[in-house]
Amino acid sequence: MKVSTPGSAASIETAPARPVEPVAPAPGTPLGAGLLTVYRAQLSRVRVSRVPLLFVAVFQSVGIMILMRGVVDTGSDSAREAVVAGSSVLVVAFVALNLLAQHFGNLRAANALDYYLTLPVRPAAVVLGIAAAYASFTLPGTVATAVIGALMFQLPLANLWVLLLVVPLSGAALAGIGAVFGLLAPRPELATLLGQLGMSAALLLGVLPEDRMPEVIVLGRDLLPSSYGVDAFIASYGDPNWAAVAGNLAVCAGVGVVMLSLATWAFRRSTRA
Repeated sequence: MKVSTPGSAASIETAPARPVEPVAPAPGTPLGAGLLTVYRAQLSRVRVSRVPLLFVAVFQSVGIMILMRGVVDTGSDSAREAVVAGSSVLVVAFVALNLLAQHFGNLRAANALDYYLTLPVRPAAVVLGIAAAYASFTLPGTVATAVIGALMFQLPLANLWVLLLVVPLSGAALAGIGAVFGLLAPRPELATLLGQLGMSAALLLGVLPEDRMPEVIVLGRDLLPSSYGVDAFIASYGDPNWAAVAGNLAVCAGVGVVMLSLATWAFRRSTRA
């Protein structure tokens, strides 16, 4: 449209204003490629603080083993195996569940989740990439805890390679729970509280032998995904029960798929709110 002012030869060209459209995730972007992109970006951020975080996680788990060393019956194989396996998986719970719940809770409170809507990646890739970045660097701390515990409680070191399966599968399940806590909690303080409660449950129900728990507590333990990672690790000691190892890891994998899918839904819900 041309607007002319009286007594002047100058004119101004104006055009109708168009609404600014947000950049939506490209539906054609492969999930794997988007996941890898988010994972690399998040890993570079987490890497800055991973050393103190790992130190805290390992120090906490080793301290628990030292405490339990003076409490449990060291002549019982089941007691020694439960303490070491539970303390090792606790490293994963500290990071994948507790810290991830805090991270997503803070992102939601700061409205920073909207940033990820501008990226040409799918919501599932965002959730999986962030969860994988937090869970992936727990392996060194888990192995260190398992080695220290095996030496402390005179357990064999032959099948520690099982942790290569226990860490990612139990980590996926716990990371999914942590992400759901952070994305659905109305306030970041509540997300932190839920993460702490989840880690406390992994501690209390993971380091005690199942055969010494009351029946009610055993039922609660069966609902905790990390307990299946603990049981898989326990089954690898002594004369390994590979069927039990595979069965417990399959449960971890199934829970991980369900919880990460729920976290993806929670991410979409949070960004629409």
